[in-house]
Amino acid sequence: MAIQKGAFVVLDYTGRVKETGDVFDTTSEEEAKKHGLRRPGALFEPQLVVVGEGWVVKGLDEALLEMEVGKTITVEVPPEKGLGQRDPSKMRLIPLRRFRARDVTPQPGMEVDVDGRAAIVRAVGAGRVQVDFNPPLAGRTLTYEATVKAILERPEDKIRALVHRRIPSVPAEKFDIRVRAGALRITVPQEAFLAEGLQYAKRGIASDIEKFLPEIRETTFIETFARPKPTREEARPSEQREAQPEAKAAAAPQSQPIEATPSPVAEDQPVPTPKSRRSGPRSRVRSARS
Repeated sequence: MAIQKGAFVVLDYTGRVKETGDVFDTTSEEEAKKHGLRRPGALFEPQLVVVGEGWVVKGLDEALLEMEVGKTITVEVPPEKGLGQRDPSKMRLIPLRRFRARDVTPQPGMEVDVDGRAAIVRAVGAGRVQVDFNPPLAGRTLTYEATVKAILERPEDKIRALVHRRIPSVPAEKFDIRVRAGALRITVPQEAFLAEGLQYAKRGIASDIEKFLPEIRETTFIETFARPKPTREEARPSEQREAQPEAKAAAAPQSQPIEATPSPVAEDQPVPTPKSRRSGPRSRVRSARS
């Protein structure tokens, strides 16, 4: 299957400097360990490349159009199609005292920061240091050993690859991706909530989808913050608290019913009778007879 411009390909490669054979970039973890390469915030694994978008150097990008899936080729990239020719105007002389003021002793080949820009020390003279602001591989011919592992066709596969490109620290399969009637819903797993630059990554994903998948009219990210389930150890104290009232109730002595007993009355003592409501002597009135 011929590879066209705009195709989504999964690329495996190792880049070397032709003159020295030094490996400067790779997608192979084994090669990275062998040559002591580090890539902060990224993984050594086959990379997504949209052909013609400049995601790799121009010479390699052009070679992708002639590659086949599963076939490994070696591509030679001249400086003009790699990292460019060296620009003499990017060489500068910096007073040595500026480095000493920061407790830095410059040496040839050392990477330094000058006014917020990365540079390489080329020479150290009497009181002055020559630094180079050109890219380290400017003017070098590069060689790439490259293999196209796959061509992505399904929209879901393309979206998942774009998500992983922006958030490589979380496995791509942990993102739930649903496309329906031109609306895309991406459910972000909780382990991605603390990923560095998550908000910028989501903005980049939305921008990529808008550019490469015009049929998607709407992109929604869903982040659900759920309360974690308690472990057995965490649940035990609450169970004990619930059991304590029951235990106390079982341990408390049960109250005995109290029976009322009548007060004893002496036989020779008269039993008092209730008094009449009307108190005082009663008067009798006799009617006179005529």
